[in-house]
Order: sequence, then C-alpha cells, then structure tokens
Amino acid sequence: MEIIRSELRKHSRSGKRKWAILVGIMAFTHILLLLSYGDALRYLLPDGRRLKLPNENNALMTPSRNTLAVNFSEDSAGSGIHVLEKNGYVSDFGLRNESEDDEEGFVGNVDFESFEDAKDSIIVKEVAGSSDSLFPTEKTVMQNEIVSTSNNGHQVQYVSVQSQKNLKSSMSSAGSSIAGSAFGNSSLLVSKKVSKKKKMRCDLPPKSVTTIDEMNRILARHRRTSRAMRPRWSSRRDEEILTARKEIENAPPVATSERQLYPPIFRNVSMFKRSYELMERILKVYVYKEGNRPIFHTPILKGLYASEGWFMKLMEGNKQYTVKDPRKAHLYYMPFSARMLEYTLYVRNSHNRTNLRQFLKEYTEHISSKYPFFNRTDGADHFLVACHDWAPYETRHHMEHCIKALCNADVTAGFKIGRDISLPETYVRAAKNPLRDLGGKPPSQRRTLAFYAGSMHGYLRQILLQHWKDKDPDMKIFGRMPFGVASKMNYIEQMKSSKYCICPKGYEVNSPRVVESIFYECVPVIISDNFVPPFFEVLAWSAFSVIIAEKDIPRLKDILLSIPEEKYLKMQMAVRKAQRHFLWHAKPEKYDLFHMVLHSIWYNRVFQAKRR
Repeated sequence: MEIIRSELRKHSRSGKRKWAILVGIMAFTHILLLLSYGDALRYLLPDGRRLKLPNENNALMTPSRNTLAVNFSEDSAGSGIHVLEKNGYVSDFGLRNESEDDEEGFVGNVDFESFEDAKDSIIVKEVAGSSDSLFPTEKTVMQNEIVSTSNNGHQVQYVSVQSQKNLKSSMSSAGSSIAGSAFGNSSLLVSKKVSKKKKMRCDLPPKSVTTIDEMNRILARHRRTSRAMRPRWSSRRDEEILTARKEIENAPPVATSERQLYPPIFRNVSMFKRSYELMERILKVYVYKEGNRPIFHTPILKGLYASEGWFMKLMEGNKQYTVKDPRKAHLYYMPFSARMLEYTLYVRNSHNRTNLRQFLKEYTEHISSKYPFFNRTDGADHFLVACHDWAPYETRHHMEHCIKALCNADVTAGFKIGRDISLPETYVRAAKNPLRDLGGKPPSQRRTLAFYAGSMHGYLRQILLQHWKDKDPDMKIFGRMPFGVASKMNYIEQMKSSKYCICPKGYEVNSPRVVESIFYECVPVIISDNFVPPFFEVLAWSAFSVIIAEKDIPRLKDILLSIPEEKYLKMQMAVRKAQRHFLWHAKPEKYDLFHMVLHSIWYNRVFQAKRR
C-alpha cells in the first residue's frame, strides 16, 4: 500500500510539472504574439465599447479619442489584404478624396453605400509570405491640428481624431480566417466571394425616377394631409402655428408696389410674403446647448460645406428668433456639423460609418431623456441643417421625424418632400467676403451657349463628356481645369460669359454649381434625376432654370436651342432677381439665404403641425 501511495505521489508531481510546462509554453507563445503584432490582435476580439454618453453633469458628447488606427493596405508591401476589384482596377470602395472641392474640379466628399452593402463585393486574395502579413499594417496616425473660426470670431483649434470602434464590422468577415491562419491552419484568407462584381450606387443610374411634375403632386398631397404625429400633449405653440397656417392660406394679394420680391419666381408670392411676415413676428427657436466642439457649435464658413456652417453661426448668434426658455419655442435646433462629425469620427479607409450614426443616436437619446420636447412630437418640431452627403444615412431612424435641411435632397434616399428642406449647397471661397466676384455679364455679352468644367465624379459626368466634349464650339464642356489662380479666374469668367451653366450631379444628386450659376447670373441647367431643387416648397424653379432628365443628355443642345430668346431673357432676369435669396451675409438681411432656410423650416412645420 505504501508503495502504491509513493508511486501516485510521483505521478502527481510529474503531472503537475507537465501541466506547468504546458502553461508556460502557452504563456510564452502569447507574449511572443503580443510582441510581434502589438495591438493588432485586439481587433480580432469583440469590442463592446461605445461612444461615451453625456453624464448628469453635462460633460456632453465628447467623442472617444484614439490615435491608433488599422488601415487596409492597397499594395503587396503592406498587409497583404487587397480588396474590391471594380471595373478592372482595385479601388477604395469608391471613396473619394475627402478634401474640399474647388471650382474647377470639385474633388468632394460625397455619400457611398454603407459597408454592409459594399462588403459583398470584397474578394480577399491569396496571401504570400510569412504569417506577419496576415495582419493589417498597424499605423500610428498623427493628430493633425487645424484651425477654424468660432461664432465670436476667435480661432478655435481642434484635432483630427481616429476611432477604432468602427473597424469592428469591417474586420469581422475576415477575422476568423485571419485568426486561423495566425495559428498555423492556413496562409490563405477566404472571405465572402461573389462571382458578380457589384458596383456602388453612385456609379449607377437610379432604379426609379421621380419627375418634377410628380414632386409637385407629392408636395400638394402632403400639404393636404400631414404625416406628422399628433402631439402627446397640447401646447400653446401648436395653436399659434395652426392659426398662422390659416392666415397664410388666406393671404391677401401682394401689392403691385412690392419691390423686394419678384412674383414669377415663387409658387405663390402672396402666401410666401404672409408666411415670412408671421415668421418674423412670432417664430421662436430653442438652440440646444448640449454637445462639445468640434462636432457641435463649430461652424465651417468656407468651402463646399459652408451652408451648414453659415446657418449654424447665424442661428446661434441670432437674438430675434432664439429663446433661452425651451417652453417658449416653436422649433428646436440641433446644432451639429455633419462635416465635422465625419472629420472627427470617421476612420479613413475603414469604409464604415456606423459609429457616426451611433454618435447622433446617442445624442438624440440624451436630449430626449433630458428634455420632454422631443418626445412630445417624436421630433417633428426639431430640425437639423446638414450639407455633408452622409447626413441622410447618419440621421436615419433616430431623427427620422425631424425636419431635415439637407444638401443631398434625394427622394430615393429618404428625403421627404413637404417636410424636409432642400438646402442650397454653396461653395464659399472667402469666409470674410462670401460675396466676392458676385455678378456676371449682361445677356448681350454672353457668347457661349453652355459651359461645364469639373471632375468625373459619378457616372453622369462621364456621359456628358462622351457626348459633348470637343464636339461643338457652342458647347464648352470640359473635364477638370488645371489648378492655379489663372484657372480659377478662367472658370469664373466662363460662367459669367455663358448663357446656360450645366449642373450635372456628381456622386450624389446635389451640386454646388446650381447656386454658383445663380451667383454668376447664368441660367442653371440641372441634370440630376430625383433631385429636389432648393426651397422647392416656395420657389418656382421653371421660371429661372432648365431641368433636364439624365436620359436627354444627347439632346442637350437641341433642348437649349429650342428655348426662344425672349424666354431666355425672362429666365436670366429671374436668375438675377432670385440671386438675393441665395446669398450669405455676415449680418443677415431680409429674404437672404439664412432667412430663406429658416423660413422653409418654419413653412413646412406650419403645414405639418397638428392639434393634440
């Protein structure tokens, strides 16, 4: 018996030693992996972290900051992951240069389909070499500091932020195979393969087309029957809005002595004038103070996204319309910048914007939990102003019932005619002087029939150039003009000297050329199916523009030549009269762009409001 016990103790000690050795080997292997790959392994694990919500002390909406980002390499010297073959070349999910456009080229940042829609076209190719190439290259991204101008004129410094969170889904499809290969199973990465290459939505014509006539019918139908929910409890402000609606519908005719408004460019100038007067007299707006810079309260006053910035600056600094007591407000403004949201939180080349939408969702949940006003109407009396093309995606669902003033006014992307506002996309070249180079030549000195120059964004511009570049001396249709001051001045001179300025869509339906044409007193020719023109609820665009279906590009010159000279002169006059409604001023003026945006928000709310 004693011998047996002795043998058992020996085996026990031997087993413990073997177990200790095994644990030591595993620990040593783990340490080696960590030393070899660093934080890259963390991206293979579930990430439950969320953007920090504001706490009860109102440390509001501070985005999570991290300077470490994992990027997919596009060459064999990098990670070895080569993705998305599209149209015969390896591309970056159709994501464009994120720098701001200039007037010759318009290299802009515009919307693409969500990663969930794009990932089916990923083909992960065979990886050669050691297991080191199985992991994406880890790069430390330097924080690029830039300077902006705040409401009070002082310079505010903010920092480019890279977040790791939204890489989770982009890594998920390849994660398991990467992990398996890392532990010796295989050197071949296998992702979801598809035999058919899938093009991005921005590279294809729309599946359905809503004509201007159909848009008019939708507007009339929504004026008769509001989609907004009934308030959960009554408010005196609702009664004031409903009373205003009756006065607008029964507006007296505009006096012939009225010189500030040009009736032909309005759907109903009498209703517009009465509505504008009531807005000036009774409208009160509460601006939420929640949210930290740079996403909130940081207006960008120059470049392609200037519309959202100028409105933010002028609304937050306004004393006539804003109130400090939210109980006295008819409307509630959520002052975030869609451009700064993208700049701050989007991880470049991650192809995923989920965290941007999640951030706004948490912001909306915060103000709805802190205040009772959002829940009273489901957000129907709340509004946002966003010019970045990703805004429709970012505000989907959680801000679905809000009034959205959007540059990307696409009826196929969720834009609701009669509730939402088509925000004019204005390219501002000088923040201190937004009216620089305003105006153009008189009709008699406009020798060119039609002019266009710009980058080949999207499918439509390529079609335009295929049919008209270097084909006709009357049709000055070009690609991107060269860089430089002389080129910019030539571009401006061409618009000032042309009868018609062609405004084709880019990656999305909107284009800054529409407002730019009006700025230079050139009749805009809008070629963009499903695009709702700015201030559609009050302006009659047929009076000062030409709207052409995309399919009619081959007939472009014939259509323009079929317009009688007398009608052209009337349109060009109307463009000059409409111009005042599309201009930003450091100090807002009556009927200018700031007031037109605010009026359209007010106007649509008036016709959507309901009693309890």
